[in-house]
Amino acid sequence: LIIIGWDNPSLILYQGFWFPSWPLDGVLACQKHFQAHNSDIILVTSPKSGTTWLKAILFALLNHAKYSNPNSEQCHPLLTRNPHDLVPYLEFQLYLQQEDPDHATFASPRLLATHLPYSLLPQSVRDSKCKLVYLCRNPKDNFISLWHFTKKMMLKENGDQTPLSECLDKFCQRLSMYGPYWDHVLGYHKMSSEMPEKVLFMKYEEMKEDPCVHVRRLADFVGGILRMWSFDNLSTLEVNKSGSLWTGAENKSFFRRGEVGDWVNYMSAEMGERIDSVMEEKLHSSGLKF
Repeated sequence: LIIIGWDNPSLILYQGFWFPSWPLDGVLACQKHFQAHNSDIILVTSPKSGTTWLKAILFALLNHAKYSNPNSEQCHPLLTRNPHDLVPYLEFQLYLQQEDPDHATFASPRLLATHLPYSLLPQSVRDSKCKLVYLCRNPKDNFISLWHFTKKMMLKENGDQTPLSECLDKFCQRLSMYGPYWDHVLGYHKMSSEMPEKVLFMKYEEMKEDPCVHVRRLADFVGGILRMWSFDNLSTLEVNKSGSLWTGAENKSFFRRGEVGDWVNYMSAEMGERIDSVMEEKLHSSGLKF
């Protein structure tokens, strides 16, 4: 089933989730060929949930020893490269460009990322002892962040953008990139309860409120050493204000405001209540609250 989506010219229904048409070949190749290692660490998010920030934090944690020597002439990669270049997506950079890419250049532990729902992860990921770090965000802020991001992409493509109210209708009707949002979140929330040693479930709002506590929690989970990289510092680096990724997306588009509760500046109270109502219906028996 193919529909016209608010965040992409076309969305394709695949195994219960809506995907943009362009990365679907990468999704299929990843499911078929990716072989997880027990030492792998995979960051998982739905789009625009704080992915870029957490990629930077995880990369810094795992590479602390390599770049922490003050006398070293090595410049920390996060100062000169966008986090998306350093922590590649399985279904984008790796398996979309090659059906079965060579992973020999990756140091162990391999740090990778994906937007895939839990039920669509490669079987080797689910069968292995690799660790999954899942970051979710309040659905209202997540929706607005994704709306801003896709607005930039759509304007760049064809100068048009679906109105906010129409996008909200589709979001609440399951039709969003990698959605429905609630099924994506619930899949990982359930697995974090059943296998806490394998899946760490984190909330963007809690990270922003007390980053030290939650980065230490993250460091304990992945076995790294604490090193802080704040959202504000990352967003002001020149590498994240200029240049583009291989997709053509500008680096600066991945850092907007990052504020908790920013949705109130764009949505009416009625719009917010509509999302709250949908989430209460979909999440009520899970124990998950935003």
